[in-house]
Amino acid sequence: MQARAFITGLAGTAITPEERAFFQEFQPWGLILFKRNIDTAAQVFALTTAFRDIVNRPDAPVLIDQEGGRVQRMGPPHWPSYPPGAAYGRLYDRDRLKGLAAAGLGGRLIAADLIAVGITVDCLPVADVPVAGADAVIGDRAYGDTPEKVAALAGAAAEGLAAGGVLPVLKHIPGHGRATADSHAALPVVDAADAELDAHDFAAFRPLAGLPMAMTAHVVFSAIDPVAPATTSVKMIQKVIRERIGFQGLLMSDDVSMNALSGTLAERTRAALAAGCDVALHCNGQMDEMRQVAAESPQLAGKAAERAAAALAARKGPQDIDLGTAREQFAALMAEAVVTS
Repeated sequence: MQARAFITGLAGTAITPEERAFFQEFQPWGLILFKRNIDTAAQVFALTTAFRDIVNRPDAPVLIDQEGGRVQRMGPPHWPSYPPGAAYGRLYDRDRLKGLAAAGLGGRLIAADLIAVGITVDCLPVADVPVAGADAVIGDRAYGDTPEKVAALAGAAAEGLAAGGVLPVLKHIPGHGRATADSHAALPVVDAADAELDAHDFAAFRPLAGLPMAMTAHVVFSAIDPVAPATTSVKMIQKVIRERIGFQGLLMSDDVSMNALSGTLAERTRAALAAGCDVALHCNGQMDEMRQVAAESPQLAGKAAERAAAALAARKGPQDIDLGTAREQFAALMAEAVVTS
């Protein structure tokens, strides 16, 4: 059956009969997992396997936000903790090559954790570039405060994920670093001039435009579109993300249930897809909302289907690695980052 243009969550650690029927009927392109869905390695593997069996697509993507720091859905006691992006940035400032090596190795180790339980997509790297006075929602998730540094470390993290058989998702395009509100709670409006945005916020994304997937920012950039956030703005998606930044991969919305967006879930989904998002993301696992999103998500077709197929085709099997040695090397590098803080 043809997949439809949305990614869904689910409520708990196992698929309920109602969720099973929903997946069979609506065929979401992918599934995203959160802490509420995570218990043990065996349980997560059973969950991802069951999802793919239900939709009858062995390559159906299963996603997670596993950045490190404040944003990691899998952690102790079953998985390691990873540092936030800023830790790699501190090491980069002391020794550029070590910083890049650590970011790449961190990505590679995260990929090893994910692929072992059937998770094939990580919503990482974060290419947002914070400025003074911005909301702390990005904060230490960012690799640094210059586009050159952020792009370099984000690129290294993405390469590490890819080497481990996991697709990276570039976020939050075209930039959440300047926002003065948390888009989970309210709609951020950025009033910076177009030229300033282009040189600072958007600049970090250009070197990463070849990545297979990206997630939009629920942020209004008033100099370009004073009304709609990037997720639902034709101008932002077509003129900025696709043309000026040059990203041609699969574009997914950030979570359409976040309070930055207005209207019903159906209206938000329609707006995101009409603006140029290839797939809509819905995360909270609430069935009534899931049904609204699914009903407005058509079967993947045309350019969206081509980009989805290309993204999945970009995922390769994990390269060989001695995980024990790699974890020792990573720990040694990050110890240096702590010393420099």
